[in-house]
Amino acid sequence: MKLKYIMFVLAGIMLGMGLTGCEDEKDLIIIEGDLPIKTSTLYMVGDATPNGWDIGNPTPLTATEADPLIFTWEGSLNKGEIKLCLTTGSWDAPFIRPLVNGTEISRTAITNAKFGMHAGDPDDKWRVVDAGKYRLTFDLRNWTMSTEYTGEPDAPVIEPIVTDVVYMVGDATPNGWNIDAPTQLEKKSTYIFEYEGPLNVGEMKACIASGDWGVPFIRPTFAECKINKDGVESPEFIFVANPDDKWKVEEAGKYRLTFDLEKYTLKAEYLGELDPVGPEPISAEAVYIVGDATPNGWSIDAPTQLTKVSQYIFKYEGTLVPGEMKACIATGSWDVPFIRPTFADCKINKTGVENSNFVFTNGPDDKWRVEESANYRITFDLEHWTIQVEEITND
Repeated sequence: MKLKYIMFVLAGIMLGMGLTGCEDEKDLIIIEGDLPIKTSTLYMVGDATPNGWDIGNPTPLTATEADPLIFTWEGSLNKGEIKLCLTTGSWDAPFIRPLVNGTEISRTAITNAKFGMHAGDPDDKWRVVDAGKYRLTFDLRNWTMSTEYTGEPDAPVIEPIVTDVVYMVGDATPNGWNIDAPTQLEKKSTYIFEYEGPLNVGEMKACIASGDWGVPFIRPTFAECKINKDGVESPEFIFVANPDDKWKVEEAGKYRLTFDLEKYTLKAEYLGELDPVGPEPISAEAVYIVGDATPNGWSIDAPTQLTKVSQYIFKYEGTLVPGEMKACIATGSWDVPFIRPTFADCKINKTGVENSNFVFTNGPDDKWRVEESANYRITFDLEHWTIQVEEITND
């Protein structure tokens, strides 16, 4: 039974008790249905909306003159997610949500669809699948919402981006997702910036300032625009805060990327395979494992520490459970290189490890996958970049 209905029943019981005190013959009155959501403000938040996920400055809707509990909004929506709130500044407040998570907003109109409102989980949201201009209507008196697609999105405004620096960030780039120290490009002229060097398989986007995720980024015009040996799937880019679309590097190698900040284009040239380089020994005073397979889970502030056997040998003996893990040489930050398998989901089980080699990189965020609960002995060799795994038995 819904909480609102229970409250209505209790209210009816109290009212009925009051009436019985005067006239014992009166029947119990039970009020059913939704009470209006009384508010003078309504906002929407999400990467589909103009102001993105900024809960301090979400996009406001407007109360209608005919009924102050019916709110409307007209404008352009990106592909992405939406939910609504009555106040700004708090993710802990109740949000207006669809009854089914992922309910699509598209060119097909929605008419008087019921919605819900609650705080916390499940964090249900609408999903805009067709970018464009919309008219949204939320009826807080009857708990319904309607949508109308009114036209194609406006073409993005292309004004030359004036900047002295351009950075790229992402697990495809040398510095990974470290927004405080992203990979800087070389300025060739007023609007031309170039990067030449290695790219991993993974995602990337570009920015003109470090240290802040809340700024506009240079992005492809659609999600997962491919970069590979053939170049870039589509040369056009946009400069926006959202949606959070990124390029997807499909093939690792040496590349030359050229950004034209006047014409909003990206040129990608594949220059060849990465040079085979023997690993330099990793100097570390400590090694830690982190992940839901490990005793301390995903706590980067207190990961599970290994025993230092010699200068480059570190050993763990103990229980692992099914899940993921990777290793690091310092605590307290995710924005550092990690010891990882050479491919995603490299298996660890009672028979050992699927591949004994590892890498030490910011990205891609590959991890070992522990398949079986057991007591294990794991040995990391930081000189030869190898890992050994064996089950500890009582024999």
